[in-house]
Amino acid sequence: MPYATGEPTAEQISAVMEDFITLEGPLLPMLHGLQSEFGYVPQAAVELIAEALNLSKAEVHGVISFYHDFRKAPAGRHVVKICRAEACQAVGGEALGEAVLAKLGLDWHGTTRNGAVTLEPVYCLGLCACAPAAMVDGKVIGRVTEDRMTRILQEAGA
Repeated sequence: MPYATGEPTAEQISAVMEDFITLEGPLLPMLHGLQSEFGYVPQAAVELIAEALNLSKAEVHGVISFYHDFRKAPAGRHVVKICRAEACQAVGGEALGEAVLAKLGLDWHGTTRNGAVTLEPVYCLGLCACAPAAMVDGKVIGRVTEDRMTRILQEAGA
């Protein structure tokens, strides 16, 4: 369950890190643990992780920015991911994504002002035969049309 009140302290971040420090190759599990606990990887964690693992801050930042699933800010109450892979693009996924971005007034990785929805791109949900595909709060949905996405967004409070 994501942490709900303000920025986590160095002590709170370190407490999460302790669960992973003894693992072989602890960086990714540590980042996943932080995101699971706080809903994102706090900027303050970069330096703490670098020191704990004898890495540079640039190396830690590079890993965080390489993997699309790590967030630098908390997500909205609902996370909507729209597939951007070729199979989905071939059957309207590009237009669907652009329509949703315009409707919500967001860029990818943005969150609506009311905090209801975060919109993220994803590069294959494995539902190519039922494209275009989306994922809403971890549930994969196939054959998504603009109308269907509008209903999904309304239900989410966007």
